[in-house]
Amino acid sequence: MRSVQAIGDPEVGRWERDFPLRTVIREDGSADPAEVTLSDDRALDLYRWMVLSRELDERMVQLQRQGRIAFYIGAIGEEATVLGTVAALADQDWLFPSYREHSAVLFRGMPLATFVCDLLGNAGDLMLGHQMPCHEAWAPGHFVSISAPIATQVPQAVGAAWAARIRGDDMVSLTWFGDGATSSSDFHTGANFAGVHKIPVILVCRNNGWAISVPLGLQTASETIAQKAVAYGIHGERVDGNDLLAVHAATLRARERASAGRGPTLLECVTYRVEGHSTSDDPRAYRGTDEVEPWRAKDPIRRLGRYLRWRKRLAGGDTDAFRAEAREKVRRAVEEAEAFAPKPALETLFEGVYAEPLWQQQEQLDEIRAAIAADPRAASAR
Repeated sequence: MRSVQAIGDPEVGRWERDFPLRTVIREDGSADPAEVTLSDDRALDLYRWMVLSRELDERMVQLQRQGRIAFYIGAIGEEATVLGTVAALADQDWLFPSYREHSAVLFRGMPLATFVCDLLGNAGDLMLGHQMPCHEAWAPGHFVSISAPIATQVPQAVGAAWAARIRGDDMVSLTWFGDGATSSSDFHTGANFAGVHKIPVILVCRNNGWAISVPLGLQTASETIAQKAVAYGIHGERVDGNDLLAVHAATLRARERASAGRGPTLLECVTYRVEGHSTSDDPRAYRGTDEVEPWRAKDPIRRLGRYLRWRKRLAGGDTDAFRAEAREKVRRAVEEAEAFAPKPALETLFEGVYAEPLWQQQEQLDEIRAAIAADPRAASAR
């Protein structure tokens, strides 16, 4: 990651000292038991979730390349940041996602086939094709619809947590966003308001080094993202985003702080986007493999796997078995999702827009029906 600060600047290195990168899993896979906040069974379960997330992302990219879905944006290499945070929350907490938290909505109970239907935009899509692909929502799991604009979810999460506090509910909201989002006005607005009113919210920056093609050092002069918390008067913490145990422990601390009325936390999870921003992006145009390969060696799945082997909870063939299991789950989900009717019913075009359809909408629907009746080929074009 590049920095715009000059060599020899006395401030360089100061903020990394003030906000050290916290880790739990050592290079050999061992860990201090006092720092571990997960049971062995829970850690193994999350390892399997990470494997499923990886298999899902890889398969969905294949479907996009085959023309079976239009777009995909995944979390390859960032699985620990997503699952380590969501696993540390209470069931009543609400989630305000960015683009890469698909494993979190699945963790909260969305059926895998329903998720694939969202990518297809077919009759099984809960959004009825109204949203972009990869913009799922799941109300039963308190997972709010993804917004395409950068960082708009930050003030939304702050507002929801504020409302919960007014009602007296023990609810903490958590929102994810990328490093580029911290240069947006919505991030500033949300963080500032949360700090002033001590809102019970966790602001999770998935610092993966790139805002699409813009490196960290060209979109902020801050040495760390966590130091931005100082300006807002809130708690800041910086953890190894590829260390699931470190992410989980930090999120637990943040939730306890928020629930106790001590205000928000800005949690910077340092990770790396090893693939393109999305299936519409080719990262070879702006970065070399020499930068990417060292991060592949820091793969969060391998990292947790070493810990589980150290705990004697992961045997030699387990990973292959988990991958095969995940691959079969994804295969069945795709098969089930593609079996739905190709498109939502025409009448659903205006559902969820207003409480009751407007006369203008009914008029437009009648016009569409008339056009289809006049030329049946128009039905396939919609």
